[in-house]
Amino acid sequence: MIKRLALYLRMIKFSHSIFALPFAFTAALLASQGVPELRKLLWITVAMVSGRSAAMGLNRVIDREIDAKNPRTANREIPAGKIKTTEAWLFIIISSGVFVFSAYMLNPLCLELSPLAIAFFVIYPYTKRFTWLCHLVLGVAIAGAPLGAWIAIKGEVSGKILFLCLAVVFWLSGFDILYALQDVEFDSAYGIFSIPRRFGVRRAIQMARLFHTITWLLLLVTARVFDMGVAFYVGLLIVGALLVYEHSLVKEDDLSKLDIAFFNMNGYISVAVFSFTLIDLYL
Repeated sequence: MIKRLALYLRMIKFSHSIFALPFAFTAALLASQGVPELRKLLWITVAMVSGRSAAMGLNRVIDREIDAKNPRTANREIPAGKIKTTEAWLFIIISSGVFVFSAYMLNPLCLELSPLAIAFFVIYPYTKRFTWLCHLVLGVAIAGAPLGAWIAIKGEVSGKILFLCLAVVFWLSGFDILYALQDVEFDSAYGIFSIPRRFGVRRAIQMARLFHTITWLLLLVTARVFDMGVAFYVGLLIVGALLVYEHSLVKEDDLSKLDIAFFNMNGYISVAVFSFTLIDLYL
């Protein structure tokens, strides 16, 4: 059972939860102006983990034929035959059920909006088949994390949190563009849409840098909107330095450090935003 569980966790890249979860917690902190009650935090966490599990499961099932053709992804659990498609569908259904139940446990608005979130989970994998804007669609889907956490605490949508949500859109889209650099040749051969394929590697890297500059500026606006203190601005300086370092690792003629730029740096960035929000609210 442990080995089987490990297979499913690898299928959904569970370790990548570090990207969106800290932003959800950041929004919860801002909504509460401190640490929310434990019950809310618990169900926000359950919603995040189950929702992301359902989304990644859908991505793997919908893309299984594409993954089987791509040498980089051919060894993923479904194309490699380690997990059957029917088993993956059962995993998706259970994860989606837990997601909807956790939304119910949070408040009525979360429950009402849960089908919209699931719709984005389904739509995203198909967008790479017809538009290079797929990176932004993924960014919007992931931005549901801070928005959902805000609604979980406040019970309503507010314009104040939208700047943080937009920061997540451009942050996620930017590093997804970088991630797509490694598949340019395959995408061109099989008709998969992406910004690197549409505009070339050099311009794609430039667009990722632009997106991450916008991310930093939107975090700065978030700081002003919520009247954050010195600690948050220190965190912003650290986030800016991490973004600069991330892009220094990715070069047009050298993608060997792409994994470090993709996973390590973006994990540090999301954790830094959360950590310095928490420190600032307590100071």
